[in-house]
Amino acid sequence: MPPQVRISCPTCRREEEVEAGFRWRPFCSRRCKIIDLGNWLDEVYRISVPVQDEELTEFPESAAN
Repeated sequence: MPPQVRISCPTCRREEEVEAGFRWRPFCSRRCKIIDLGNWLDEVYRISVPVQDEELTEFPESAAN
């Protein structure tokens, strides 16, 4: 049996146990993933501060893996 992880869907807040390689993770379903994408496209979500040039240069080593 594949390892299970507990997720809390960022869209509907449902908590669920799913396989580690679950296709829609961190969402509980395709529907919640599409709702989240729609919110970004409709500009419901926004990045609160402008991104600075020095933040775009390189990723830290730990983020690259």
